Amino acid sequence: QVQLVESGGGLVQPGGSLKLSCAASGIVFSPYAMGWYRQAPGKQRELVASITSSSSTTYADSVKGRFTIFRDNAKKTTYLQMNSLKPEDTAVYYCNAALVVVPGVKEYDYWGQGTQVTVSS
Repeated sequence: QVQLVESGGGLVQPGGSLKLSCAASGIVFSPYAMGWYRQAPGKQRELVASITSSSSTTYADSVKGRFTIFRDNAKKTTYLQMNSLKPEDTAVYYCNAALVVVPGVKEYDYWGQGTQVTVSS
């Protein structure tokens, strides 16, 4: 059974920091691309950051320079370090694991349950 378990969310003041973790089980972790998404109330889920199996990273423009995604394959864990947090970063943050073996034929896509991040004074 595949599980992605997020942790590290909470309430933080503007300008503060949080570090999210996503621990995977039930998969061979290293080949998977990992991503962090977020969904604010009334808005669509959006990609925040992603990291490939070779550790190439991409970021949404809104978080560039403030957030860092990284992974520890030995621990089967992906992290999102969030600095200089803003109220508009408030959302539920979801972890995603994706692997394409044969496009359109053999693909894997898993989601965590989400962790709430609230940035407020």
